[in-house]
Amino acid sequence: MGFQEMSLAKFADVLAAGTPTPGGGCASALAGALAAGLTGMVARTTAGSKKFADRAGRMNEIASEADRLRGEFLALVDEDARAFELVMAAFRMPKETPEDQAARSGAIQQAYQAASGPPGEVCDRSLRVLELALEVAEQGTPSAASDAGVGALLAATALEGGALNVQINLGSIKDTLFRGAQEERLHAYRSQGQALRDKVLAVVQAKLA
Repeated sequence: MGFQEMSLAKFADVLAAGTPTPGGGCASALAGALAAGLTGMVARTTAGSKKFADRAGRMNEIASEADRLRGEFLALVDEDARAFELVMAAFRMPKETPEDQAARSGAIQQAYQAASGPPGEVCDRSLRVLELALEVAEQGTPSAASDAGVGALLAATALEGGALNVQINLGSIKDTLFRGAQEERLHAYRSQGQALRDKVLAVVQAKLA
């Protein structure tokens, strides 16, 4: 059974267990799925209100995109776990001979690079959810303003969590070009994500005042 098929209670149990997976990367992807779910909910609530009939079309578009992102985040919960399991498998490779050691070292490096992929995708999709959350915060019904705010907070958490999990993998990667490109990408994600989070919360606070 994949993690995304588990009940919330079961997933919480396995997350708390003393095993490497699921870990922070999986939890970050789940936070992204929740963020996308809330963003879609605000969009649908707005689209269903006669008061906001003039923006129903755009809100339905946002809801559809949020649904797609939610599904991608849920898939990333499992992808993150599988990627880290490949890292552990590489470490279990034999190392008796120089040839074994070289093969093992190469496999470990490849596995760490691959393991940085899913959390990087979480960052990318979280940034998009933040963009959508800003739009529903600005254009959505005021009665769901707090939901838009929580969605943005969860998306920002997913982004930062994804970034941290990329970083921990980068610390073991020897390819300086790969590391440099990833670090630059993370800086951009964090900078843009923080700005969007702050904009959403400012809009939400204004509506709640």
